[in-house]
Amino acid sequence: MLQYLVLIGAVVQLYGVALYIRSIIQGGAKPNQVTWLMWSLAPLIATFAALSDGVRWAVLPVFMSGFGPFLVFVSTLFVRESYWRLGFFDYLCGSFSLLALILWGVTDNPVVAIIFSIIADGFAAVPTLRKAWTNPETETAAPYVTGLISIFTSFAAITAWQFSQVAFPVYLVGVNSSLLFSIYRKRIFTHF
Repeated sequence: MLQYLVLIGAVVQLYGVALYIRSIIQGGAKPNQVTWLMWSLAPLIATFAALSDGVRWAVLPVFMSGFGPFLVFVSTLFVRESYWRLGFFDYLCGSFSLLALILWGVTDNPVVAIIFSIIADGFAAVPTLRKAWTNPETETAAPYVTGLISIFTSFAAITAWQFSQVAFPVYLVGVNSSLLFSIYRKRIFTHF
């Protein structure tokens, strides 16, 4: 029964990604390509590591958190002027993210793989967090809100509260919440 909740979360997350891609096409959102490419890799690695450790339905939101960014990244390749101009900082974060993925590749331990995937995803998030903080108008909340909904469904599908099932979803709650705060902080604090 709970796997259906996870499927609903996956559909909700795909909807958020579709809204984000529409915003890209319309010239609203300007995604950081380094972030979205690396965001597609780290969760997919965490997915395969969790699957190898016996996780089943609870990993679907983690998979979706990699598949959605892959779709966003690909969309930036087809829409001219749709992405944020990259600088040294973006490439540096992308390099650290890639290094964490490579370090995962030299281990066979699923827990270590999940840790390195979280580190890689975190480094990938930094350029977009920075961009959302300084230029919130270049981001759209849809993928982060629907991403949160999807991740919360994974908690309902967790069968054993162990690191391999909980770590990446908990991290994703934190990063999506941070991105939403960065996008809306000016609006929140102008009312006080």
